[in-house]
Amino acid sequence: MLTQIPPIARTTFIESVRQPVYFVLVMLGGLGILMVTWSTGFSLGYTEDGEVSGDDKLLLDVGMATVFLVGTLLAGFIATSAVSREIENKTVLTVVSKPVPRAAVVLGKYVGVASAIAVAVVITQLFLLLAVQHGVQTAVWNKLDLPVIVFTFSALGLAMGAGVWGNFFYGWNFTQTTTLTLLPLIALAYALSLLFDKQWALHPIAKDIKPLTSAAQGVLLLGIMVMTAIAVAASTRLGQVMTIVVCFGVLVLGMASSALVGRYAFDNRPIGQVLTAESLSSGGVGFQSPGAEYRLTLDGAPSRVIRPGSAIYYGPNPNGFNMPVPPFADPADEPGAPGGSGPAAGAGTGPAGGPAAEPVGGAIVAVEYDADAFALRIRHEGPPAVAIARPPMAKDFVFDRATAVNPAALIVWGLVPNLQFFWLLDAVNQNHAPPAGHYALIALYSLTQTAMALALAVLLFQGRDVG
Repeated sequence: MLTQIPPIARTTFIESVRQPVYFVLVMLGGLGILMVTWSTGFSLGYTEDGEVSGDDKLLLDVGMATVFLVGTLLAGFIATSAVSREIENKTVLTVVSKPVPRAAVVLGKYVGVASAIAVAVVITQLFLLLAVQHGVQTAVWNKLDLPVIVFTFSALGLAMGAGVWGNFFYGWNFTQTTTLTLLPLIALAYALSLLFDKQWALHPIAKDIKPLTSAAQGVLLLGIMVMTAIAVAASTRLGQVMTIVVCFGVLVLGMASSALVGRYAFDNRPIGQVLTAESLSSGGVGFQSPGAEYRLTLDGAPSRVIRPGSAIYYGPNPNGFNMPVPPFADPADEPGAPGGSGPAAGAGTGPAGGPAAEPVGGAIVAVEYDADAFALRIRHEGPPAVAIARPPMAKDFVFDRATAVNPAALIVWGLVPNLQFFWLLDAVNQNHAPPAGHYALIALYSLTQTAMALALAVLLFQGRDVG
């Protein structure tokens, strides 16, 4: 079956890039980004150090939304042309009767469609990077970035000239020739624009490279690949209009799934956020060892009273997901805790007084809280030790209980593609580069969602009458 996929993918790719709507959407995406460059001066001059600042932040926001919209539209149009229309015209019957497994047909169609959409999306993203390189024209006295303008329109002119020449003299398809020629030319235009400033003075290419912005474009492309797989699955049973409706429905649900479903999957509320975390243990004792202590400075007064001996959890997410501290028995509920099985008294104002509860098992407990300095001292009680993945860090959220999980909401949240995972705009705006492991997790999530959509596509296509 693996040897049958490449020929199907190659044929599908050529058919896809020859579609008139393919070239039209790529050009509309570039035109939209050009218009955004002249119309996004609404941030009132807000500036901040980072790769993208001021009005360019809004340019990047609207530009990335334009790229996502173009990719989704292309997925709906091209997938329908490659799958649904061939089923309706009985063209696919000549392939499955060879015989070729239907799974190979679906996978080949996806690879071809995804490759064509990747070419179009990368071109549109290069338009966006060139627009960010130029910057927003917030006032009439702003100077134009002539290298960006010259190189961009030169690439467009050469690509269209090649398309017209090849079509007139050799009968080449205009859309295919122009698009495939434009990809390397626009990439070269972006590289050349990095070598010059607005006055055509040479400077190091690394000066204007934006690695975080470029990485965000790559992650966005992974999200569009997921949308392409969904479009292929929908087109095995639906026509063009309904396939596009399904794509936009998934797009809206995917961008809002955390707010609609995800917030019910994990039930926890932080009592504060860590500004600084300082180890109070000497001799190189890590917080994973019982007896180790940490001093946490919170960003303000805790939302609930912190009592001595009560349980303390921490983690990177405000809903309590993926906490490095596993659940343990709350020491305040143990019989030996002050006040019986209830919480200890006399805490909550000023430095907490009274002895901390002695936990039966391992626990992370509050020792004292200084309300004047918003400082919380915590201790790792044991043995046995709590299997802590890491000590507390700055920007962690602090909790006073373990996170409750809603299995039904978690399953629904997992099945619906969460497209917010592919939207790294906040990281770019805050100039906070995610770790390499985060990119690996996003790639794994994209692969999983794509595999699920393609499995559904194969299942739907297996029962489809194509005769």
